[in-house]
Amino acid sequence: MATAKRRGQDARERGTGGGPEAGDLQTLAVHMRRMNGEINRLVQSFAGTHGLHATDVHALAAILDADEPMTPGRLREHLGLTSGAVTACVDRLERAGHVRRVRESADRRVVHLHYVPDARAAARTYFRPLAGAAAAARARFDDADLAVVLRFLAVMNEELALVRSDDH
Repeated sequence: MATAKRRGQDARERGTGGGPEAGDLQTLAVHMRRMNGEINRLVQSFAGTHGLHATDVHALAAILDADEPMTPGRLREHLGLTSGAVTACVDRLERAGHVRRVRESADRRVVHLHYVPDARAAARTYFRPLAGAAAAARARFDDADLAVVLRFLAVMNEELALVRSDDH
């Protein structure tokens, strides 16, 4: 009996069972897909305008968001690409003037990737409508609601990282 009850709970959590929990999960999934689609539309447009691939734009975001200087190896892990694909990506980004490779550590074999300031400003200008939409949405929530949203997004990213690492 406990096993059947647990299976029902598992199904509801996955959104495959009945009840309001399933609908809530389905609604959440629909909204997340829609948001992802809108962001991907902007990414594709930016990539096309700058002669890049969408993966290149994801690489730029990873370099920008990194807590420490990004290396090609860490970028490879983050993007889930082969070392050759990352080299080609970084080559394109460097040729387009978006990043530069820097050997700034005592170990000259270590390469750090830096977002070029002028390119960062261009990206900021291009993605200003996304920032505006985020600011408008944020203004519709109080700090307590935003704390929950941020906690959810952080946990969702943790869960997705676990899925990604299970795939390898």
